[in-house]
Amino acid sequence: MERNYTKIYFLGIGGIGMSALARYYMHEGYRVAGYDRTATPLTRALEAEGAEVHYEDDIALIPEDMRSAEDTLVILTPAIPADHMEWAWLRENGFHIEKRSQILGHISEGKLCMAVAGTHGKTTTSTLAAWLNHAAAKEGSALLGGISRNFNSNLSLGEGRRLVVEADEYDRSFLRLHPNVAVITAADADHLDIYGTAEAVTEAFEAFASQIKEGGALILKQGVELKFDTTSRSLYRYSCDNGGDFHAENISLIEGGHYRYDIVLPDGRIEGCTLGILGKVHIENSVAAVAMLWCAAKIEDKNFDKEAVKAALRSFEGVKRRMEVYINTPELVYIDDYAHHPEELRATIESLRGIFPGRKLLAIFQPHLYTRTRDFAPEFSEVLSLCDEVIMVPIYPARELPIEGVCSEMIGRNLKVEWQLVEREALAERLRTMDTDVVVTFGAGNIDAVCEDIYKTLKSKL
Repeated sequence: MERNYTKIYFLGIGGIGMSALARYYMHEGYRVAGYDRTATPLTRALEAEGAEVHYEDDIALIPEDMRSAEDTLVILTPAIPADHMEWAWLRENGFHIEKRSQILGHISEGKLCMAVAGTHGKTTTSTLAAWLNHAAAKEGSALLGGISRNFNSNLSLGEGRRLVVEADEYDRSFLRLHPNVAVITAADADHLDIYGTAEAVTEAFEAFASQIKEGGALILKQGVELKFDTTSRSLYRYSCDNGGDFHAENISLIEGGHYRYDIVLPDGRIEGCTLGILGKVHIENSVAAVAMLWCAAKIEDKNFDKEAVKAALRSFEGVKRRMEVYINTPELVYIDDYAHHPEELRATIESLRGIFPGRKLLAIFQPHLYTRTRDFAPEFSEVLSLCDEVIMVPIYPARELPIEGVCSEMIGRNLKVEWQLVEREALAERLRTMDTDVVVTFGAGNIDAVCEDIYKTLKSKL
């Protein structure tokens, strides 16, 4: 950024990544304000912390002291529509406008950047890496794509050069980053409204990997095939229990749906690990996060404390809306999860089957985006059919306009199990009269707004 700005105005301040940047700049002493479409717990928290937020696209609501392009930087989310009046006014009046991804690139300059990319698993892996830095390495900061339950925030600030960031492939945002250590958790076809083809998605991940700095390292999920030049950088493979330079062994299910396992490293192992959150899927995420710390220690020539890492894994409390447990009893279970891609759903459903074998699993799914529903309807039907019963909720459109013929029923009609369509606001009341055992809500839209109502309804049945 070429000017010495003192004020930051956000278009889309309530997004999970944008709100982390807003918190960062408030901590750094900047005056922060912004627009978002609707009030949410995130925006209300920002207001309580000192940001000025409004919810109408109205030029008159831009704060008076932020109407000078000389001292105010504008940060934009790609979700803002092209006809947004405030955006147009800011452009016309010469404001310097940058996307969130560009700002992440600026902030990470001079840092040891630890970036987590992939079409699923990013948020838990990056949040876990941030917690391991904090609790085991006693250093590092992070800008996260979810609310860490340990930090109670999507921002963590600490001593040292380490900076963990979530590298988002949407809108090719991650190509603004030049990390020292990068994890790629998956490179499945997604965001085809942006990329067009699965091949273009793969090419973007290869371009991201090529930007890893000399002397750095790529930690790539076993089975993901990408071209990567190892002339001046290292390539490591990781998996849950499918081999690779980093993987888990001796996995056993213990009390309450937790697991005990060893993590195998290139130069040894960490024995008897347990993770503070449920689900076998998170073993793999923990292996990737540990690999990031191991690589960072190698690059910085610092000690890698296995016992401290093991203790940090045990104390990790997870991320809100990532297999977030509301109820866990022998009679009834309720879990909420952010999964919105078929492979994310598969990973969570298979984890739940492992934790609660033989129990009736009811999935409540709110599809996210018309384009994703259109592009992956058969895959969604296939994976949701792994449950015993499904409730479909109407599509959450986010930034998109409706597409004729695309609806949640596209998925429901091809399910191989009993299903029904229920409006989001009616879910809690519908569950009151249903036979429920293990219930999980899925979606990246606004289904979380009714989680508390669902919790109260299910709890009343105990």
